[in-house]
Amino acid sequence: MSTIKTAIVVGGGIGGLVTALKLHRVGVSVRVFESVENIRALGVGINLLPHAVKVLTELGLAEELEKIGLPTADLSYYNKYGQKIWQEPRGINAGYHWPQYSIHRGKLQMLLLKAVKEQIGEGAVITGHHLSSFQTLGDVLIAHFQNRKTGEALGTYHADIMIAADGIHSMVRKFYYPNEGMPKFSGRILWRGMTETAPFLTGKSMIMSGYQDQKFVAYPISPEAAKNGRSLVNWIAELTVGEDMPERADWNRKIDKAKFAPAFSDWDFGWLNVPKLIEETDAVYEFPMVDRDPLSQWSFGRVTLLGDAAHPMYPIGSNGASQAILDADALGRAILEQPNAKAALRAYEDERISPTTNIVLTNRQNGPESVMQIVEERAPNGFEQLHDVISRQELQDIANKYKQIAGFDRKSLNAKLEVVNNV
Repeated sequence: MSTIKTAIVVGGGIGGLVTALKLHRVGVSVRVFESVENIRALGVGINLLPHAVKVLTELGLAEELEKIGLPTADLSYYNKYGQKIWQEPRGINAGYHWPQYSIHRGKLQMLLLKAVKEQIGEGAVITGHHLSSFQTLGDVLIAHFQNRKTGEALGTYHADIMIAADGIHSMVRKFYYPNEGMPKFSGRILWRGMTETAPFLTGKSMIMSGYQDQKFVAYPISPEAAKNGRSLVNWIAELTVGEDMPERADWNRKIDKAKFAPAFSDWDFGWLNVPKLIEETDAVYEFPMVDRDPLSQWSFGRVTLLGDAAHPMYPIGSNGASQAILDADALGRAILEQPNAKAALRAYEDERISPTTNIVLTNRQNGPESVMQIVEERAPNGFEQLHDVISRQELQDIANKYKQIAGFDRKSLNAKLEVVNNV
């Protein structure tokens, strides 16, 4: 039986909240500390892959997820002319036991926040508390918090372990890796927005078009809009730019569409009118595409990293939130299986550090989206017959390999449920 009885989670995002739910399930008393005063439903669309939905289902959230997430029917890649390169079913349509969801990030965070308060208690999430320092004395982890705006000391808390789910600018990661500096900039900028419009393709389709230096992604995220015959489309326009990374204070800032829209002015594919979609969007936000180099160690005694604090990655392959959820699941299992705090955090790290490293490095090579770059290089002016450019087997191999790297190979994932059902 584990000696871990109490835990502090730093960060009230998706990874931190799922971690709290998982640790509560395995008998750990947990509190989440969040820097902001009020957690609000901010952000745009994200995707949850079937292995992450499996974890959330096991936490009792399937019914609530279904209310706010739109099950993805299929994923397609196109070139810059709107010619189809690859299409595959997703989630239930692909034979998984769990859906893949396209979902508003803020709505998911609020669902998780509600679940934490209901399952653990109203006092389980403490807002307006920014981690200022921490130390270990014997068998106790001591964390000190302050008001981030005023610097006022807000108190000291003790626990058996601390999990840093405090994002890509993690204070805890910086403590252990003080010379790491800013995230690594890919040279690409993302502009993101949401627009209600007429459905495209199946009305539950996710599409990506273009190639490495110019790409457009779109997928619907609202089951309510779908019921009314409409689509709330989350979209991302991406360009390689000849400029430095924006200052951190400018990340997620509202931007003038004139900065990028002209590059997509002729991307009307018939089944999707990209310039019209951009034009009809009220607010567009800018993000640099960044990650960090993989680490060789996440766990330090009674402290460990999780989610973007541990393995920030390019938003390729729909993996960011899903991998944080898998981290939380692995940590919970390690606590159940290991006799003490240090052994549990090492076991968690041992399970998760290699696969997430592989995803970070694979995403730097464009992951499954590499098929668009291959076609661009081989047929920059478009094609008459796709398979004169790239074979179906090559396309299939790239898709299958990424699913294995990212941990959602259908046969392997479904087999886990079948084993449980047969026990």
